Amino acid sequence: MNSYTYEAVDAAGLRIQGSLDVASQSEALQRIKEMGLYPTRVSERHRPLFKPGSRSGSPGRLRGLSITLPLVGGRVKPSVVAVFKRQLATLVEAGLPLLRGLRILQQQESDRTLKRILGELGESIESGSSLSESLAAHPKVFNRLYVNMVKAGEIGGALEITLRRLAEFMEKAQKIKGKVKSALFYPVAVMLVAAAILGLMLVFVIPRFQQVFDGLLNGAAMPVFTTLILRVSEVARQQAPMVALTALALGVGVALGLRTRPGRWLYDQTKLTMPILGAVFRKAAISRFARTLGTLLGNGVPVLQALAIVKETTGNTVVASVVARVLESVKEGESLTAPLRTSRVFPPMVVGMVDVGEQTGALPDMLLKIADNFDDDVDNAVNSMTSLLEPILIVFLAVVVGSIVIAMFLPILALITGPGIGGPGEAD
Repeated sequence: MNSYTYEAVDAAGLRIQGSLDVASQSEALQRIKEMGLYPTRVSERHRPLFKPGSRSGSPGRLRGLSITLPLVGGRVKPSVVAVFKRQLATLVEAGLPLLRGLRILQQQESDRTLKRILGELGESIESGSSLSESLAAHPKVFNRLYVNMVKAGEIGGALEITLRRLAEFMEKAQKIKGKVKSALFYPVAVMLVAAAILGLMLVFVIPRFQQVFDGLLNGAAMPVFTTLILRVSEVARQQAPMVALTALALGVGVALGLRTRPGRWLYDQTKLTMPILGAVFRKAAISRFARTLGTLLGNGVPVLQALAIVKETTGNTVVASVVARVLESVKEGESLTAPLRTSRVFPPMVVGMVDVGEQTGALPDMLLKIADNFDDDVDNAVNSMTSLLEPILIVFLAVVVGSIVIAMFLPILALITGPGIGGPGEAD
């Protein structure tokens, strides 16, 4: 049995406060309505951790104890949220009441954090809050984009359509994000494998060859290339702890630098301008900007509010600064196209399509067309980049490993071909 405090008004409008000992918040609401009152707020009253007069730490005496560990819980994977949004949109479009749909999804949800959040959403809606207000209480899971679109759908009486559009938006956003990740996975994996192989050879394999050479050559000089590789191996073995600490310090420095505005700006700018991968990142950023703004405007969100949301959810500080200039331009009564044209981020085709959309009054549809077009471009760019990088990385691996192998076999070849591997002037 839990204790709930409530505030309510009676038929005459008189404000009443009180408390109830019931099993759940829904039962408290039912009891309040049975008393002829209209609840305005119902919340659980937290009881003291220990009963008066009880021994500290006695078993069975703890009440309301909850432990929250840092960095554990509170967040849900975007893919899990995307599935939830699609399922909720499907249930609401099928005619199920919103609260019942949330309860059904809560029962079948396997993610503990989302299951708890769905329960809290249901309780909030039961207490009289709207869906947008309930979602806003969980900003780590539902961002401003989602909350504002739901709010616009509630105001316009088109919540079912809004939920479906949000589900489609989330699915397409996850799809384009997955394509970019897949484009990065192959080269990163190959480089890590190459680094691991190189490290193992320098630290463990090459020293064994050096012992063999010392026994075979009897102090004679080795080929220059072999000597160079052996010295690199010796430095790697002797300085391995220093190299590891330097790499760790560099990683920590980069991570801290990305938390600063200049560092984040430099990182995002590099992503947009780097060779090969830059084209993929740029097209993905433009697609996200166009789809987010088009979805917001198409759902009835005012243009100024939509631009403010896009600025916060764009995921790239360079693009966010462009959106900020667009927002200021619109506040001054100007068009969207002038800041886009001078940004050097958006190509002329995008600027031209946005201009046509503004002039014809079909900007939301035009933005969604831009997003679809750039989604296809990202797909093609990923395929082309993978096809280009694959032979380059294979050749790189072959050169690295092959050079070491050749360096190790040069002294053996010199022994086979005859004396004098040390070069002219060596004593017999």
